[in-house]
Amino acid sequence: MTTPQATIREFSFTNDYDHTLALWYSIEKGMNVGRSDTPQEIQKKLERDPDLFLVAEMDKEIIGTIIGAFDGRRGMIYHLAVHKNFRGRGVGALLLTEVEKRLQAKGCLKCLMHALDDNTEAIEFYKKRGWHHAKEDIVFVKEFPP
Repeated sequence: MTTPQATIREFSFTNDYDHTLALWYSIEKGMNVGRSDTPQEIQKKLERDPDLFLVAEMDKEIIGTIIGAFDGRRGMIYHLAVHKNFRGRGVGALLLTEVEKRLQAKGCLKCLMHALDDNTEAIEFYKKRGWHHAKEDIVFVKEFPP
């Protein structure tokens, strides 16, 4: 998918990992880079559904990312990130729309995502695109030791 702003394509580990990690670290709020973002963990992700890990590129520079996941029943979206110099130009909307289309094509009926409560800009962005806060859900997290 190409727009005047950016080209959306699938993530390539060899070419994109270092640039993607640098983008994630540059995000001011709403992005946590953790153990699941190591090269080994990203490789595992790519073995499962590489077509759901997308990047937005402009002039051969990665300016945005999104990771979708599908377990055969539910979808999940992680790491929607757009470089601060390119926000407000529709890049995030392009990434979100494309991964939503791909999830639906796999048979996904319901998709979840996390947003950090202090990231009000992202929360408003999601609401404008039809996402809603699932007040009835309480999210639990358990990290397993390495």
